[in-house]
Order: sequence, then structure tokens, then C-alpha cells
Amino acid sequence: MEKIKSSLSNMILVLVGVALIVGAILAYVNHITEGPIRTKAEQTLAEGIKKVMGSSDISVAAPEVVNERIDGKQFSFTIHKVNNATGQSLGSAVESTTMGFGGELKVLVGFDVNGCILGYTILSTSETPGLGMKAGTWFQKGNKGSVIGLNPKDGELHVSKDDKNGNAIDAITASTITSRAFLKAINQAYKVYMKHNKDTQTKQERR
Repeated sequence: MEKIKSSLSNMILVLVGVALIVGAILAYVNHITEGPIRTKAEQTLAEGIKKVMGSSDISVAAPEVVNERIDGKQFSFTIHKVNNATGQSLGSAVESTTMGFGGELKVLVGFDVNGCILGYTILSTSETPGLGMKAGTWFQKGNKGSVIGLNPKDGELHVSKDDKNGNAIDAITASTITSRAFLKAINQAYKVYMKHNKDTQTKQERR
């Protein structure tokens, strides 16, 4: 059997063949893992909504995706309207994303019908492990920087060192940038919620 001659064209053909095979394998792996990954993400979100709304006996409406231009930049938000077992509105859980110190910080925050913060959870973060990752617990109820129970209508949430009126929050130690990003995500989520939630608007008009 004649040995294949080594040439540039043959080398290119071999590399192309290898690339096609590897590409096919990666596409197949992506196909078989796509479903489980999506299911896991949906389960995580469902549990997150229950957590931030403070109740497990709820019904959640189809998500509403809205785009808003804030401070000259385009942001996308997802609103999950939530009712209790009797169909009464509990408020909404809002997905909000901002840029932290290490990259995107995606927060899910729950608001009641008056706009008070019921709870929050971090859906994804690129922050540095350690100090920057403390956002998941630092602002929870009972902790030094808790935001639970606050209402951004009383003033935007901000770190104490920024010296603004109302809703001053103690920043995570040595992680002021992450703290500002987290609070910005909350403030933006509140603005979108108040703008797009009819139940909240009706509630306020009756006051």
C-alpha cells in the first residue's frame, strides 16, 4: 500500500477532518446536556422565587421581559408576578443584572404590593470568591447590611459612605464596588417593578 505523501494540502485535509469530528462531538454533548441544564436553571429560579417572596404556597404568572434605558444604558429585566393560594397578589420577583467588580451580578429580588423588599437571592455572579461573594448573605435579614423590609421609595438604597439621604446600607467589608452593584440592581428592579406592575399602581392610587 502506497504511503500518503506528506504535503501541505494533506495536512490541511487532516486538520479539517479532525476539526469536523471534534465539532460534531461537541455539538452532540451540548445537545444531550442542554435539556438537563435548562431544567436545573428553571428549578433554581422556581426555588428562588419562593425564597424571595417568603412563601412556598404560591402561583407564578408567565414571566414578563421588559427592556429599560437607565442612565443611558439598555437593561433587560424579567418580572415574575406572584399570587398566593387564594389568588391574591403578593407582589413580584424581579430579575435584575448589573456589573460588579468581576463581571455581571444577577439578582432576584422580591417586592410586596407596596414596593417593600421581601427578600433576594443571587442568581449568578462573576465576583471574586471570598469578599465579593458575601453579597448572598450580607444583605439578608438580621445581618449588618440588611435590605429586607426597606422600600426604595423612601430613597435609593446606597452604601453609607456615599452620604445620601435615606436607606443608607453598610457595605460589605472591603467590597464597596460589589455592594454598590448589588444595591444598584435592587434600585433598578424597584423602578421597573413600580412602572410595570398594575397591582402596585392601583394600590398606591387608593392611598
